[in-house]
Amino acid sequence: ILLLQSPLVCPPPPGLEAEYSTLLTADCRHFLHELISTFDEEVDQILQFRVHRKAELDLSGGLPSFPESTAHIRRDPAWRVLPVPPRLRRRHVDVGDLAPCDTQRFIKGLQSPAQGLQVDFDDGNCPTFYNQIKGIHNVVQAVHNQIPNVPCISQAPVLMLRPRAWNMVEHNILVEGKEAPGPLFDFGLLMFHCGQKLLEQQSGPFFYLSKVESFMEARLWNNIFIWTQQKLALPLGSIKATVLIENVLAAFQMEEILYELRDHSAGLNCGLWDYSASFVNKFGHRPAFLLPDRSKYVNMEKHFLRSYMDLLVQTCHRRGALATGGMAALLLPQDPSSASHRKALDTVTRLKLLEIRAGVDGFMVYDLNLIRPMQRLFQLHTEGENQLQQLRPDVSVTPGDLLQMPSGGVTLYGLRHNIAVGVLFIKAWLSGKGHFFYRGQVEDSATAEISRSQVWQWLRHQARLEDDSRLVSRHLVSELTGDVLQQLSSLCPSPRSKRMLHTAADMFLEVVLKRYFPEFITSYLNQEHTFLTSSFGQTPPPKQTQASSWH
Repeated sequence: ILLLQSPLVCPPPPGLEAEYSTLLTADCRHFLHELISTFDEEVDQILQFRVHRKAELDLSGGLPSFPESTAHIRRDPAWRVLPVPPRLRRRHVDVGDLAPCDTQRFIKGLQSPAQGLQVDFDDGNCPTFYNQIKGIHNVVQAVHNQIPNVPCISQAPVLMLRPRAWNMVEHNILVEGKEAPGPLFDFGLLMFHCGQKLLEQQSGPFFYLSKVESFMEARLWNNIFIWTQQKLALPLGSIKATVLIENVLAAFQMEEILYELRDHSAGLNCGLWDYSASFVNKFGHRPAFLLPDRSKYVNMEKHFLRSYMDLLVQTCHRRGALATGGMAALLLPQDPSSASHRKALDTVTRLKLLEIRAGVDGFMVYDLNLIRPMQRLFQLHTEGENQLQQLRPDVSVTPGDLLQMPSGGVTLYGLRHNIAVGVLFIKAWLSGKGHFFYRGQVEDSATAEISRSQVWQWLRHQARLEDDSRLVSRHLVSELTGDVLQQLSSLCPSPRSKRMLHTAADMFLEVVLKRYFPEFITSYLNQEHTFLTSSFGQTPPPKQTQASSWH
């Protein structure tokens, strides 16, 4: 452990001695200590307020609404966010889930025709110390034009840096006797080494902020931005950030979140699976909020998700902020002439056209081969750099619209699929990887979150299968987990991989059978002894390609 008030340091991750020394200089350690010690108490307070708010809703049986205490902000038609810099005005297609510790994919992203890269230390990344140091060092090299055969940072796709969310801690850093908040470690290192250079190149510093639940959390980030800009002698408003509205409570405070970040806002982003999972997180014990099988009944065309997307676009555009959509997780089959390739492309096109027609200014894809087709889709159906002129006066969203659960049931396929995704995600984490490929698409912590959430909720409410009316019980889930395990074991390339898969299955059952819902699977795993021991002194995670995905 690195003790920031002391010269005592632990050895760096094996193989990253040079990168570690480059990043964690004496000046940088001093900056990190100041940053973390300044805001650590406030981070604890917002996490405690989350617990308080959840308990308040549980005890009262109440539901969220648009806060009356901030109605004056929503009713004031005059305020706007500051205009974004030129490089953010046209970001039709970003690459998502791009964990920068994967050097090869990071370089391919920098060489791609995408307008932006979601440089991901959160959902698509496994936060071993190796991955954090390797990923941040790769970003520093890219920003300082030290990676061969890639464009200079002013010409490459713009970097949208995504630190970990507030629920994550960095185990390898102690500040004043406490483990450091993961997002402050990531943000601090990135700003210290890249902030000035990105500003000089008119290419940042730009961020994604994950899992924000309230305007108070946005206010904390804004204060962090102001403090950091003053410390690094950067002009006020240099930092711009897109807030991911991934929680149902945040959907009721979107204007307030923009208002708190109005000098630093790059807009809001709407997704699918983290947002859907947040309903189980906040209301999963209530029968009225039983979420049906996501593989059959949950998509952005459903009323509660369409209302959320429409409200986000309307809110952003009336305040001069950009609104972006989620990530297309489908992978295109390699043969462009195949029927399966055409079907996958048609599916992505249909869903992304829905977002374009809703007024989004951009969205993400995982597969680099989707960049060009999706950029052409924007060119065909929009005019100009963005759709800020689409003010959506037709939209009128009520709390009831945002909270209306879709109809539908539970299928055997959906239960099996959720079990498989949950088990494979835990196995990926134990292997030091933050995402994996399964049945033609990329899976990350967002899909793992909704998968384990649904299994927990179906068990809690003793849902019945549409197929044969069987009860979703402990016995059935354990039995199906065994079946999934047997199916996947044949694809494990080594005895160690097979043991890891069995460990992941045991951990998955532990999570879904708990009496009380673990708030985030990532923070649960990040504190789990099995992960900590497997990631200590971690060497590089094994190479992963789409061809080696689970089928």
